[in-house]
Amino acid sequence: MTPSVLTATAETTWSDHLVVLPIVLPIAVAGVMFLLDERRRRLKSGLSLVTVLLLLGIALVLALRAEAAAQVYRLGNWDAPYGIVLVADRLSALMLVLASVLGLCALVFSFARWGRAGPRFHGLFLLLLMGVNGAFLTGDLFNLFVFFEVMLAASYGLVLHGSGEMRIRAGLGYIAVNLVASLFFLVGVSLIYGTMGTLNMADLARRLAAPAAAEPALFEIGCAVLGIAFLIKCSAWPLGFWLPTTYAAASAPAAAILAILSKVGIYVVIRLSQLLFGSGLSAGFGQTWILAAGLATMAYGTIGILAARELTRAAGYAVMISSGTMLAVLGTGSAAALAGALYYLVGSTLAAGALFLLAEILQRGRAPGQTQQAVFADEYRDPFDDADAIEIGRTFPAAVALLGSGFLLCTLMLAGIPPLAGFVGKLAMFTALATGPIPASAWWLIAALTLSSFGTLAPLVRLGIQNLWVPSDDPPPVLRPPEFLAVAGLLAACLALALWGGPALAYADATVQWLAQPQDYVRAVLGAAHGRAGA
Repeated sequence: MTPSVLTATAETTWSDHLVVLPIVLPIAVAGVMFLLDERRRRLKSGLSLVTVLLLLGIALVLALRAEAAAQVYRLGNWDAPYGIVLVADRLSALMLVLASVLGLCALVFSFARWGRAGPRFHGLFLLLLMGVNGAFLTGDLFNLFVFFEVMLAASYGLVLHGSGEMRIRAGLGYIAVNLVASLFFLVGVSLIYGTMGTLNMADLARRLAAPAAAEPALFEIGCAVLGIAFLIKCSAWPLGFWLPTTYAAASAPAAAILAILSKVGIYVVIRLSQLLFGSGLSAGFGQTWILAAGLATMAYGTIGILAARELTRAAGYAVMISSGTMLAVLGTGSAAALAGALYYLVGSTLAAGALFLLAEILQRGRAPGQTQQAVFADEYRDPFDDADAIEIGRTFPAAVALLGSGFLLCTLMLAGIPPLAGFVGKLAMFTALATGPIPASAWWLIAALTLSSFGTLAPLVRLGIQNLWVPSDDPPPVLRPPEFLAVAGLLAACLALALWGGPALAYADATVQWLAQPQDYVRAVLGAAHGRAGA
């Protein structure tokens, strides 16, 4: 069934402008943040919290409305392809909800201490969310580049937030790699525009579907160059070498929200591959290379996590395995497996974010020379304050048990062990790949999924024992209320994804069915006449 379409025109109500709010709201509040004095931390924290809660509410409303209608917002009421359009369909709404949940929990975690570790944290955080939301909603490649740059510029500040030699070294490398990616992005976009005369995604799909599409070879070269930029952002091997070091060096809330950045690259690869290369003259373009990149990334991530000696680096490699899984499934061309992969993407991203936060708590508690004796402390000495008072608090014996339970859930999620959502997603992929005649690519992916599960489980169990159960003279780790709420929120989302796995998988399956009909997307953005021409 073809979804109906909602468009923002002069006769629309205020609720139809919800599509643009995930972009306008955070950038407006961030602008106010930059005008406020740094000493007004409580006001900034409150504004950030309210903003992210509103973003989550808006994302949920858009996801519910996307089930019945793909919502197209035409800025200035200019029709595509000449005007700027924002499109909220099932896939973009799903990613908006994921980014909002992850952003909310990372923000709450920062209230414990990281929000005071350096200037402009909250403004940069909201700008990052604005760039991420814009990348999910935009309907053309030029504005995708704009939102990418906003997202990356904010991420540079967040990676460097808190200073320190290791953070600065990793941050400078991260900046250099992404500047190169931006150069590839510009070159690819230029080639595509010079060949096709448009950058609107729906218009590109319409023109490619026409029998007389001009210069398909030059267009594919432009897409290949553009794909390099996206694969760098996806952290695909061998272009993703920067991710584990950078994320391990970043502060915990920054690393948690940065986990969504690689999924922005995954989102774009899914969107363009299904929209532009699902049929027509360039059908299947780059599919084999995407499969190979995905399998190589899974192998590299598995080897990396086996060799990891720190939880933060292990979490970084887990993000790479998740990205590699998505790329490999997309490369097989199986729609049913892609539905399971979308479900897996949500759970693995939430679990990786929670692992970054847990790693901060556990490794901080065992840091040499640091006295931390309070769990749920009423008073504690903040390392970023100048006061010399000794940290005083009461020990809560259940802290290690709580942290251990959370770590166990993260391990089961990332390794794909039953009964959590990671297993459900991998089982859905296995079932889809093993249905009917099984091509060689499916066997390779099944083997990679199995090995990555065992390769993730073993080192995480080892690191968990090392950080939680090995006797040590160090004091027990500190678990402050904002940190507990943030980790608990992410783990609760993981559990909810497992408990309501049926509806979640049905949503993912309907999303893939929508993506498999690019003519419906074209019709939604350009109008019924263009949709028929591109069918």
